[in-house]
Amino acid sequence: MRAWAVSGRPGGRDRVVRVDRAVPEPGPGEVLVRVLACGVCRTDLHLSDLDLAPRRPEVVPGHEVVGEVVAAGPGADRFVRGARVGIAWLRWTCGSCGPCRRGRENLCRLSQYTGWDADGGFAEYAVVHEAFAYALPSGADPVALAPLLCSGIIGYRALKRANLPPGGRLGIYGFGASAHLTAQVALAQGHEVHVLTRNAGARDPATDLGVTSVGAEDDLPPVQLDAAILFAPAGNLVPVALAGLDQGGTLAVAGIHLSDIPPLDYQLHLFRERTLTSVTANTRADGEELFRIAAALRIEPRTTTYAFDDVDTALEDVWRGSVSGAAVVRVDEGDKG
Repeated sequence: MRAWAVSGRPGGRDRVVRVDRAVPEPGPGEVLVRVLACGVCRTDLHLSDLDLAPRRPEVVPGHEVVGEVVAAGPGADRFVRGARVGIAWLRWTCGSCGPCRRGRENLCRLSQYTGWDADGGFAEYAVVHEAFAYALPSGADPVALAPLLCSGIIGYRALKRANLPPGGRLGIYGFGASAHLTAQVALAQGHEVHVLTRNAGARDPATDLGVTSVGAEDDLPPVQLDAAILFAPAGNLVPVALAGLDQGGTLAVAGIHLSDIPPLDYQLHLFRERTLTSVTANTRADGEELFRIAAALRIEPRTTTYAFDDVDTALEDVWRGSVSGAAVVRVDEGDKG
């Protein structure tokens, strides 16, 4: 099968290379999925640029995977052949450790991830344990579903971690794929949203969504915020975002990778019970909740679509910040929903 793998040469278009791989065999409890579309997440960029230590040489990235079940391994009986499913970042947890038993499987120390520990969706086929696959509607465009599988889920968990009160004022720092989905959810839930981003090209799309204000990433928002989410992988924005919080406010850092954070001033940034927290992956419950909310609130991912031959271009565009909405690779050109 055709696939794209991490080359080990970070930076530029050759961070990933075309390879030919055997179609994987589903193991016990697993299903084989014919990939229809796969979103391009910034984490794919961190992996291919080696910001994250490789866990498997020449791994196939991609963890916003929409496809159809074509075969099942021994004991797998959750999905019928032809069922539409999604494969997300979290692909396995032990189920028995403290965090897993407490409903916080995202903190399992033995957790495994799609496109990091095992091959992901920049390929014609992928395997996943059926317990970690999401049942998706068969009639929807796979390109529209793909961004929800990481950008949507992580943004939703970040929104929950930010502890935004009803009708609260939310600041969003950075405005890429995850941020534009999170803004839609927050607006639909009745919150006031303020976007701060260095990408001038993202400001009009943010305004079009109906946010209250749009500014540069290092601006102070026009009002003190009840909560903020940092999507940009820029540690220098942590004190900036904390300074924009009202007393009792929370800043949730949503990225898996962040540049160094400058020293914080306790009185300015943390006193009066301001909270700095992080977001680590997601639980399966987060994903199920997000898909229900997205359907109920009619969340519409804005996408830029790439052909399978252009995965390297898609990653480069994400690095440059030139993608409008979410980048999605259409793997099977014959299926358009």
